[in-house]
Amino acid sequence: MIENLTNDNFAEKTAQGLTFTDFWATWCGPCRMQGPVVEQLSEELDGKVSFFKVDVDENQATAEKFGVMSIPTMIIQKDGKVVDTVIGYHEKDALKEIIEKHL
Repeated sequence: MIENLTNDNFAEKTAQGLTFTDFWATWCGPCRMQGPVVEQLSEELDGKVSFFKVDVDENQATAEKFGVMSIPTMIIQKDGKVVDTVIGYHEKDALKEIIEKHL
């Protein structure tokens, strides 16, 4: 399951464990393509990785904090520290391989 985060709860929700955050916007075509892929991964990796989404239009402060200039941008964090950043659409297997490096 993917939880939507805001500027107010982002730091708290991503502070512990391995987290995957998809920075996206409703108007972004590649983001809409990436969404179902991230949903599948969230089901496959349930219990191992926490999955989140951040709408960059509604949460500009968080997007700016992480230097999100293009979307989709996906950030992987371990105990609150960024360990990987992926920009642009990626197939499920490619994303899964990137995530599993950090498990």
